[in-house]
Amino acid sequence: MALPPGPQTPRFIRMLKLIGRPLEYLEDYYRIYGDIFAVGQNRPPAVVYVNHPDGIQQIFAAEPDRFRSGSGGQVLRFLLGDASLVVLDGDRHLQRRRLLMPPFHGERLRVYHQLICQITQRATASWQTGQTFQVRTLMQEITLSVILQAVFGLQEGDRFNQLKSLLSQMLDALGSPLAASLIFFPALQKDWGAWSPWGRFVRLKQQVDDLIYQEIRERKATGLSDRADILSLLMSARDEAGQPMQEVELRDELMTLLTAGHETTASALTWALYWVHALPEVETKLRAELQQLGDHPDPAEIARLPYLTAVCQETLRIYPITLTTGVRVLTTPMEILGYELPAGTVLFPCTYLVHHNPQLYPQSKQFRPDRFLERQFAPYEFLPFGGGLRYCIGAALALLEMKLVLATLLQHWQFGLIDHRPIKPVRRSLTMAPPAGLSMKVRPLIQQGTEEVLENVK
Repeated sequence: MALPPGPQTPRFIRMLKLIGRPLEYLEDYYRIYGDIFAVGQNRPPAVVYVNHPDGIQQIFAAEPDRFRSGSGGQVLRFLLGDASLVVLDGDRHLQRRRLLMPPFHGERLRVYHQLICQITQRATASWQTGQTFQVRTLMQEITLSVILQAVFGLQEGDRFNQLKSLLSQMLDALGSPLAASLIFFPALQKDWGAWSPWGRFVRLKQQVDDLIYQEIRERKATGLSDRADILSLLMSARDEAGQPMQEVELRDELMTLLTAGHETTASALTWALYWVHALPEVETKLRAELQQLGDHPDPAEIARLPYLTAVCQETLRIYPITLTTGVRVLTTPMEILGYELPAGTVLFPCTYLVHHNPQLYPQSKQFRPDRFLERQFAPYEFLPFGGGLRYCIGAALALLEMKLVLATLLQHWQFGLIDHRPIKPVRRSLTMAPPAGLSMKVRPLIQQGTEEVLENVK
């Protein structure tokens, strides 16, 4: 069996570039090797990047027992735990997925419509005309509040505020490229005390765990009747043997939803607000579409707006928050794009490179929402939430949140970029995000014709 071609660069050198300059890492190898390439061939198992939609389709359509997909979650086991959906495989993964899916789909999503809009309005209620704010800080405030109320059913109070503060600190502790080295190089995960990077993270995580277990136990004591939050639904759920989830399983899934469910959405929303104001023609068109709904639109109508949807899709395309769809380890040999790959090969379906395939997305480095109005892309051509049996269970909620937060902000305020120079993604733990210092200036919305909308932010 022959692996596809790839670099012979020592792993340590490759990892430094992957951590510090991940987009260059992928683009440079794609330029040399194309649609499929292998790294680490001199230190098995090889890691194969699959960068063409045909290869992605082969992977997404394959029988689930062809892969050990939970192996990719091992790098996050220290944070999410052994019982997280991300690290489970086989029947356990499918059973847990069936338990977790219902709260994130269909009519259940309607419960979150007004919640998302109200939280966004509260987060901006104290703004003053002309003030400057950091975009990511705002978006984290909103998305974390949404996830705490939707997942935990927590209302504002001591535990709500404690969890919000501790979660933000914990994730920020892994946010820089330097801190991300702690994830990529497990040998660095040494607790040298509260002031050491890993020691600080461990102590913050323990405090978060304590609060989660307190909430679970109090919920058990007080009962679950008439509650529609996700924690209560999970505590009420039973598996095929009629057994409820154990406390540690609840903790691991809650930590997964809390971390994955707000960090990624906050990054996507930061990008969306940036792109809308970096390109005046996008803002003009989006504001015009929103104005057609009147002063008090139904959130369900907002969620159906075609151009707003396209703006969110293009945001997720141009700089996907995760560069790949996660890890799949072959359990049996498999032919992909003409290469017979041996069992044990680690596959990375590469979201970023597919999203910049020039045949699919001409002028891919340009932010152009209209491409999503001109054609519909297949699940293996547009894949910001992964695909197959590892498709993100929170995808529908994340996209809904993006639309409603962005629309609510634009319905009440106007914004101007402080610095008009283009920005590039930076590493934030295992994800890619806009620079943390991206700032904007806020101004009250002046109702006027759409051709005048931009005059007040110049």
